[in-house]
Amino acid sequence: MRLGALPWSIWGLLPFYIPSIIASRGEDTRIDPTFNRSEAEWSKPPPPPEPLPLPPPRPLVIWHGLGDQYASPGMMDFIELIKQTHPGIFVHSVRISDEPSSDQRAGWFGNVNDQIAQVAEQIASIPELQSGFDAMGFSQAGQFLRAYVERYNSPPVRNLITFGSQHMGISDLPGCRPTDFLCRAARSAAGAGVYTYYAQHHLVQAQYFRDHNHYTSYLRSSTFLADINNEIAEDDGDDDLTNESGMQSSRNATYAANLATLDNFVMILFDKDQTVVPKESAWFGSYELPDDEDDSPTTDAPPIVLMRQQPLYKEDWIGLRTLDEQGKVHQVVCNGEHMRLEEACWLPIVERWTGDIEMDDPDTKDSQKSPAISPLLLQDW
Repeated sequence: MRLGALPWSIWGLLPFYIPSIIASRGEDTRIDPTFNRSEAEWSKPPPPPEPLPLPPPRPLVIWHGLGDQYASPGMMDFIELIKQTHPGIFVHSVRISDEPSSDQRAGWFGNVNDQIAQVAEQIASIPELQSGFDAMGFSQAGQFLRAYVERYNSPPVRNLITFGSQHMGISDLPGCRPTDFLCRAARSAAGAGVYTYYAQHHLVQAQYFRDHNHYTSYLRSSTFLADINNEIAEDDGDDDLTNESGMQSSRNATYAANLATLDNFVMILFDKDQTVVPKESAWFGSYELPDDEDDSPTTDAPPIVLMRQQPLYKEDWIGLRTLDEQGKVHQVVCNGEHMRLEEACWLPIVERWTGDIEMDDPDTKDSQKSPAISPLLLQDW
């Protein structure tokens, strides 16, 4: 219907509706007559957009020490302190079993190589870890995580932090409290010999026992430590030196290549440690080998061979020298006995070497300075 053809009755009503229609639509189009923006105000750039939220801190994997388990109150408290230090960080506590008592027992009894393979599968299955993570190992877990780096490292470890670990093994088994029945059972079983087939496949501490007085036996029989340290029996034509452990008879170049990919390798030694013998094993130190293994062992402790004096370091069997020459090896001392973690020790380490935020902008990344470590904690032996 054409507008002109509207009935006269409708035309008569239009004067009453038109003002209200204009008034209702005018709310959206009316200009405030009092507004008078100056030329400077018109040329002012708009405010910058809100910055995008930072990505979460790099995740952390923690492996508990001997006699502990992944969900103990002490472990949970420490993980909570880390989360308070780095809000938003994802932390995974390694376990051999979801059942706490079984996980604790696995620290004493089990095949270390099988356990590390299991942990490698565990880590690979966690989505939050796929872009890489920092790793922290307490006591024996330190060398276990180093073995993960050397053998697997997928996803990769960025910073490896080991507290009171036994990188060059132990020359004595840890003592036991009267009520620690797992410890007493393991020590009793090891009394039959740390280099027997049973001990090297079922007793965890025997698998990183490095007897400086019987070094040849260690090389022949060790199923774990000699392998990850790339220590092999040199072929001098003596058939008796054949490795009885079934491990490799030549050095594995992959171990050195993988360890050398670390951003940092942080080793903490406890200055009053009487559990790890020698305590310098935490820094790749060991007792000096005797000139002749046939000599009767003495009761006096032999001299310590420090990290940079070790053939393992000099010939770079595991990539340690490469890391050190790049300034990526850090030897730190904590005051106190084995694994007695005081805030003055662990907090600067956690602040500096965990929880890094991955930044695409190098200028922004460089502006985030790492907290300094007290000179009293850093050592260069």
